[in-house]
Amino acid sequence: MIWWIDAQAGASGDMLLGAVLALDPQGLPVAQRAVDTTLAQLGGESVTLSLAACTRAGMAAHRAGVNCSDSSTHRTWADIASVVRGRAHAVFSALAVAEATVHGVPVDQIHFHEVGALDAIADIVAVCTLVDRLAPQRIVVSPVCVGSGTVETQHGVLSVPGPAVTELLRGAPTFGGAVAHEACTPTGAALLKVFADEWGPQPALTVSGVGVGAGGRDHPQRPNVLRILSGSIHDDAGLHVVETTIDDLDPRLYPEVITAVKQAGAVEAWLTPVTMKHGRPGVTVTALAPQVDAVARALFEHTTTLGVRFHRVERRTLERDVVNRTVDGRVVSVKRGWLDGVIVTEQPEYQDVRTAAKALGVPEREILRRLAAQQKGSDATDGGDSDVRTLEI
Repeated sequence: MIWWIDAQAGASGDMLLGAVLALDPQGLPVAQRAVDTTLAQLGGESVTLSLAACTRAGMAAHRAGVNCSDSSTHRTWADIASVVRGRAHAVFSALAVAEATVHGVPVDQIHFHEVGALDAIADIVAVCTLVDRLAPQRIVVSPVCVGSGTVETQHGVLSVPGPAVTELLRGAPTFGGAVAHEACTPTGAALLKVFADEWGPQPALTVSGVGVGAGGRDHPQRPNVLRILSGSIHDDAGLHVVETTIDDLDPRLYPEVITAVKQAGAVEAWLTPVTMKHGRPGVTVTALAPQVDAVARALFEHTTTLGVRFHRVERRTLERDVVNRTVDGRVVSVKRGWLDGVIVTEQPEYQDVRTAAKALGVPEREILRRLAAQQKGSDATDGGDSDVRTLEI
């Protein structure tokens, strides 16, 4: 699953929360429990989350509510760092570093003020909890509208974008937009900074879900919303071969490398033995992926390589599904490939073959023989097979 976060009207914690909750209608109680747990560790104050349908400039959206009493507590980075984990920890860390940079003080002297207020803590914890729950494989973020004009803060009147937002989005594509207001808050900027695997326009997606989160204001010029499009990469949208050649990595680590590049979005990954300079044996790690950046990062993090190379390719695939076949009571999954409505290839999952052979006390080749006999005796459509599952490719 790939997400594209459309922040071209801006971003804030409540806009992101509304969009993610719209994608995950069952997630509100989960987010509430996570917020309750965090705030209980920080003090006795409580926050109630809510979600309501609304419109912004005529566009249907969801408005996330973070209902809390006023609080004068100014929490330090150390206070918050001691109770949050994972993505939420990374978001607060990014905020702390940005605030320390723009104020010219050490990070441990940062008091979060508005950023550390209850609603911001609730937004960050809730959004990060739900993103972990939905577990997108990769997140692409659009250029971010940061707004223009001025905004009143506890530090006085500041130009928009504020210094913390500017620092957080350093290196990311941003623009001012047509409406003079604070379009992107520090909380929204920090969340996008941590979530973004890539920045840019919408990738070629087959969209399966849309979440639209509303901002607090309703601007007639443009819907004040943040959208999240969830889907899968088009199979025919083109892929990249990403590869590197290595001769100094402990060979025991290669299974971890393959796992890492697949988790980074590769649809296929493999190893090829090669002979390198001075006759040294080496390995080429190759991945087939819809996007380069996340896979390249995985290769840099999990291998000793100093560089990767890549080029664009296209791929043609068969329609495919999986059926269950039974051999003396043992179920074996069989992957089938279809061409113009006809099965042209069938291959059993070999781990199922091994499990069945061990359970039945026969050689693995005997299980393969029996499966082949079943295949010969079945009709091309295999209408009688059980549990047919279409595979995504």
